[in-house]
Amino acid sequence: MGTGTAMTCPPSSPPRRVAVVGAGISGAACARALVQAGVHVTVFDKSRGPGGRMSTRRAESVDGHPLAFDHGAQYFTARDPAFVVEVLAAQAAGCLALWRPRMPVNPRSDDAERWVALPGMPDLVRHWLVPGPRLRTVWPFQVTELSRHGRQWALKTNEATHPESFDDVVLAMPPEQAAVLLAPHRPDWARQAAATPMWPCWTLMALTDAVDWPFDAARPSALQPQHPLGWLARQDDKPGRPRHPRWQAWVAQATPAWSQAHLEAPTDEVRHALLLALFDALGTSTQAPAVAHAAVHRWRYAQPARTDEAPDPSAATHWHDPDLQLAVCGDFLGGGRVESAWLSGHRLAQSMMTCTNAGTGAA
Repeated sequence: MGTGTAMTCPPSSPPRRVAVVGAGISGAACARALVQAGVHVTVFDKSRGPGGRMSTRRAESVDGHPLAFDHGAQYFTARDPAFVVEVLAAQAAGCLALWRPRMPVNPRSDDAERWVALPGMPDLVRHWLVPGPRLRTVWPFQVTELSRHGRQWALKTNEATHPESFDDVVLAMPPEQAAVLLAPHRPDWARQAAATPMWPCWTLMALTDAVDWPFDAARPSALQPQHPLGWLARQDDKPGRPRHPRWQAWVAQATPAWSQAHLEAPTDEVRHALLLALFDALGTSTQAPAVAHAAVHRWRYAQPARTDEAPDPSAATHWHDPDLQLAVCGDFLGGGRVESAWLSGHRLAQSMMTCTNAGTGAA
């Protein structure tokens, strides 16, 4: 199996045209590094824009004020020196800000710096994927099949084949989805991807009456192990988020276990249950506040299982087959965090360029 370790790369032309399938953090990191190395990259995504799980839902309240709910990744941390450089550069460009929420002391408390993108979580990815001479973006375009003709790849959707062919393809998507595209070409990777456990997450986005709560964010299940909520945060206390003159904006994310148990439950049932869980966590269950807006979103592939375990330093952060010119990256290979996703994509790009330089005799 090709991995992120050193390998002998076959002589070949530089990967002038690379297709990156998936416009989340890992896909954006890979595309950005390849473009900076002089490669022409086209990024595809089935959604209407970039971000993946770096997602912010925008809506209007009943009286016309704008609302914003970070219903995917709530924040991220930066520890790896290479990622820190990217984060500080994005901060200098006005794309990131530190978020210092008040949180109750619990076993999962830490003093890490928490970063949020401005004005919404997808805007960091947008900053990295600004189209230019060597970078194009195509969405919505759901890749349903990869076909190989000689040393060129073609990307197909349900309706048509994309007119451009590519030297390399990078899959930056949840493993279960990547497995379908990999099966005809690398069945061993497909089996491993399909066997990678991913937790779902039901997320509530709510606008309520003002609540006198002493914290900006909390992990209710860390204090009460059976609580349905793994995360709760006041959205309008985050940097750059709109604040309503009367109502408070909340995001409440269910635990993996609760989400799995209610994976196929009706939306109305999930919304009602998570509103009750929100009121309980806020200490308002005896006198529930008024609700002006409530919606839920189901992330079927929210995070890899065992996210909080220390990553295995010997494990591959990406898969790369330089003979087939096919590669895979994503947080499921690197540990389940935003930083892990970035490192996976960035290191894959480095591996691809190392192979290109070795094949062309470049220094």
